[in-house]
Amino acid sequence: QEQFVESGGGLVQPGGSLRLSCAASGFTLDYYAIGWFRQAPGKEREGVSCISRSGGSTNYADSVKGRFTISRDNAKNTVYLQMNSLKPDDTAVYYCAASSSYCSGYKPREPYHFWGQGTQVTVSA
Repeated sequence: QEQFVESGGGLVQPGGSLRLSCAASGFTLDYYAIGWFRQAPGKEREGVSCISRSGGSTNYADSVKGRFTISRDNAKNTVYLQMNSLKPDDTAVYYCAASSSYCSGYKPREPYHFWGQGTQVTVSA
């Protein structure tokens, strides 16, 4: 069964860090550009970051640039999002998505073939 499973979310204080993981099973991640998205309560889902198939190209939304780092380990079939200097505005459910196309800025081009179920990140004192 093909699925994407996110993990690593939780409650963290402002200024803290979290590392999210997105593990693929049932399919090979090598063939996909991967994007991280987030959706805060009452807001539309927004793109956060995108990484190319090889990992050689990464892009970030202005709101997270310099604080978040996307990476991938194709041998482990996993993509990561290291989040540092977290702010309350980063509170959201974070999702990963796979595209057989390429990154267009900080989002993969549609269509998205796989979505994860999401992991909650809450930044609060």
